[in-house]
Amino acid sequence: MSVYSAGILLYRLRDNAVEVLLAHPGGPFWSGKDLGAWSIPKGQSEANEDPLQAAKREFKEETGFEVDGQFIDLGTIRQPSRKMIQIWALKQDLDADRLQSNEFSMEWPRKSGIMMQFPEIDRAEWFDIERARQKIHKGQVGFLDRLISKILK
Repeated sequence: MSVYSAGILLYRLRDNAVEVLLAHPGGPFWSGKDLGAWSIPKGQSEANEDPLQAAKREFKEETGFEVDGQFIDLGTIRQPSRKMIQIWALKQDLDADRLQSNEFSMEWPRKSGIMMQFPEIDRAEWFDIERARQKIHKGQVGFLDRLISKILK
């Protein structure tokens, strides 16, 4: 059985270039990783939840920002992990430095018996498309291509 996630890829135009907002996952596993570690803000859909509503909910949980507007459906891509991700794009500018993410608990260090809190997302940044291709998880690169093909028609 596949796991389904939904997310929102914000984009903006700066100096005649398209920029996208990507999120860096929080927690000790990701702290030293950069290239190929960033992601579109997304999360798992609940049973019988409308996918776009799930994407909006997850965006708010991971960034602290509510978004609404003219969404562009970028479709679904199966990830190397076999997870299915459906993404919508939205043209909107926001201050990535104002990110306020939910937190999760995990035992850290491993086998220590100590539970620690970590943000789901430790930071977000705007990247031009070429830099975003380097930063984003390889399974999500196709969404960048789809975005460009839809907005630059």
